[in-house]
Parts: sequence; structure tokens; C-alpha cells
Amino acid sequence: MDGHFTGYASLFGVPDLGRDVVASGAFAASLAARGAAGVRMLWQHDPAEPVGRWLSLNEDARGLRVAGQLNLAVQRARELNALVNDGALDGLSIGFRTVRAVPERGGLRRLHSLDLWEISLVTFPLQPGARIATKAVPRQAEPLAQALHAFARRVAPPRAHPFTRPVAAPSPRAQRLA
Repeated sequence: MDGHFTGYASLFGVPDLGRDVVASGAFAASLAARGAAGVRMLWQHDPAEPVGRWLSLNEDARGLRVAGQLNLAVQRARELNALVNDGALDGLSIGFRTVRAVPERGGLRRLHSLDLWEISLVTFPLQPGARIATKAVPRQAEPLAQALHAFARRVAPPRAHPFTRPVAAPSPRAQRLA
């Protein structure tokens, strides 16, 4: 991996271990004001440990979808890249200031508006579903990958139906008997 990855930093409507529930649209104002470039990528919420940058931050129906790139010129980022590639690290966590929240039944708090400051790669995310999902293919590599797949489809021999077996040519002896 070259440091690119995607995932979800927050899930909408799902209580985290701190009993907060992020509402859909909670990041909209903050993302409009800051953009991805205004949100820091940190290691374990430590402001002394920036490890990369966010390429895109978008709300979708599931939550806050992120695409990031670790800065492999930074030693800690190279270590994190190795851990992500190995599957040993996949947690994401948000750092924010609450703008508007409403208490709910069962001790939950619904977060309607958040000022997003940072998103960290973490060992143990407070939102268990906030995870790195894939190691992203960098955008400049996408056309090359598509071209390679198209070429492989053109040169590959046609596949037989999975339930058919190749028919063997009759042996010369069988032909003589017929």
C-alpha cells in the first residue's frame, strides 16, 4: 500500500461506547466551512502526531466516509501503513466540539451538529464500527488498473461453463471399430 485508504470515521444512528449517537447531517456545516484540508489526520488524537492528510470527507447514508493518505515521509506514518496493511490497525475516531446535542432516553445523547477538528487512526475506536475499510487505489492508478483488467479480459481464453466437462477426442481405435 502506498498510504491510501478509505473507511468510515463515524456511523449515523449507532450509539458509540460513550453513549453518543451522531445524527445524519451532523458534520455538514463543519465540512462546508473547513473542507477535508481543514481537518487534521492524527495518531491516537495526539496533536503532536500528525500522520497524513484527508483527501475527502463526505456524509453518505451510512456515516462520515473518509479517504486519506498517510505521509510516508513521516516515520510514524510508515509504521501505521505497515500495521494497516497487516490488518493489525483499522480503527478511526473523530475529535470534535459539540455544537448542538439533545439528550435521549436511556442516557443517550444525539449529536445534531459537530465542529469536526480531527480524525485519528486509533487502536480502539469509541465507535466500534468506525474502521478503515479498504486500502484505496490511488486515483492516478485507476486508469492503469482498468486498462490492465480490460487487456486481461481480451487475451484470456473463453471460460467453459462450470458444469460442462471437455469432451475428449475419440481414440483412433474407437474410430476403427465404428
